[in-house]
Amino acid sequence: MLLNLVDNQVVGSIQKGICVLLGIATDDTEKDVDYMVNKILNLRVFDEESTGAMWKKSTKDLGLEILCVSQFTLQGKTIKGNKPDFHAAMKTGPAKVMYEQFLQKLDQAYDPSKIQDGVFGAMMLVDIANDGPVTLELDSRKFTYN
Repeated sequence: MLLNLVDNQVVGSIQKGICVLLGIATDDTEKDVDYMVNKILNLRVFDEESTGAMWKKSTKDLGLEILCVSQFTLQGKTIKGNKPDFHAAMKTGPAKVMYEQFLQKLDQAYDPSKIQDGVFGAMMLVDIANDGPVTLELDSRKFTYN
């Protein structure tokens, strides 16, 4: 079970599916939102149950649930010093708009009854049962190497 607790109240919970921790960067655009929605729904991270073949089915293929949690700390940089630098994270107002846009597009592309989310910007207790475990980082931006 995955759940978000805000002020001791469950605000989002799923039984079987994926947990998306979404960090929004200062330079993210609607194209990034579209990329992430498509990738989250179609990335093959689940096994084919009948054959046991690994990495054959997506969340969408199996009709699984999705729990979305806004997580600005994913944009934290720890290169210099011992204090995380969050300048790469989008400011709260625009980030909330983009997060809501992400949820809306996810609802349009999938079954809204299978999508849960937390409270944007709130302190949340997120309980994740990581089966496998499989944890992947998805980045909508192309990597650049210095």
